[in-house]
Amino acid sequence: MRRLIPAFATLALLTTPAFAAPCKDAKGKFVKCPEAAKPKGPCKDAKGKFVKCGTPGAKPIK
Repeated sequence: MRRLIPAFATLALLTTPAFAAPCKDAKGKFVKCPEAAKPKGPCKDAKGKFVKCGTPGAKPIK
C-alpha cells in the first residue's frame, strides 16, 4: 500500500498539465483555445454510395 500512494501522486502530477493546457497568441498572451475541428461523418454521392467527403457531389449523412 505504501508503494501505491507515491505512484498515484506521480501519475496525478504528470496528467494534470494535459488538462490545463492554455492557449497563447503570437504575443504570448493567454487566449481562449479554438475548438477542435469536428470529424466529418461519412458522405454519400447522388447514387447512394459511400465516398470521401470533399469529392464533387458528396453530401454528409446526418
